[in-house]
Amino acid sequence: MITLKDPEIEALAERVDAAQSGARAIPKLTDDFPAMTLADGYAVQLALRRRLLARGQRQVGWKAGLTSLAKMRQMGVDVPSIGFLMAGMARPDGGTVVHAEMVHPRVECEVAFVTRAPLRGAAVSREEVLAATDFVLPAIEIIDSRYAGFKFDLPSVVADNGSSARYVTGGRPRRPRELDLSTLGVLMEKNGEPVGMAASAAVLGHPAEAVALLVKVLDELGEHLPAGSFVMSGGITEAVAVQPGDHVMARFQALGAVSLRFV
Repeated sequence: MITLKDPEIEALAERVDAAQSGARAIPKLTDDFPAMTLADGYAVQLALRRRLLARGQRQVGWKAGLTSLAKMRQMGVDVPSIGFLMAGMARPDGGTVVHAEMVHPRVECEVAFVTRAPLRGAAVSREEVLAATDFVLPAIEIIDSRYAGFKFDLPSVVADNGSSARYVTGGRPRRPRELDLSTLGVLMEKNGEPVGMAASAAVLGHPAEAVALLVKVLDELGEHLPAGSFVMSGGITEAVAVQPGDHVMARFQALGAVSLRFV
């Protein structure tokens, strides 16, 4: 249930917007609004999206967060959190990301989906997600909570757009039926040293399950996933902190590699 008044929602969206654009840490929103609910968090997130769209930014899709069962249990939810993705967040494979544009960035490996058909409703299945997917490709997401000390609660992180910051895609796009998305091995390296290794089953047993649950959350918000959407399905590996000068590469079984450098 939304408990915040409209002026409060807009004021918090402005606060988060300023923190993101200015790369500065702020106290979590529940410090000032301790009764803030998850619905309030999404109200602030959608107000933030309206602000960015009004400035001429273009939305390309959505991302899922909290996509491991352990993380969901820890946060007391039964579906992932979601956030929107804008075209301006994208960086090219092998390109650079300016570290100073973020507060305390971290990287994680994900399988990205690009849809060819719309998905909507509260009960979309894994098979429906796969049928609606044009192709999948390897990705690195750069997350960046704007909250001081990287400490937050669920309403605050949702209001901060799920800590979305930047993303990079690369490798080899594949049709989802060409491979088993539940068994893809992933190795993340930082400066040539392994820093994370996992299989795609870490994301709810199958990354398409995360997309299905993302569609459920969208339905609760009165939204759907349009055809042609770009969707990040959630971190396979743990998020790893980075510093200027770090080179990060993710090697995906059957999907190739994707990399970036922080400057």
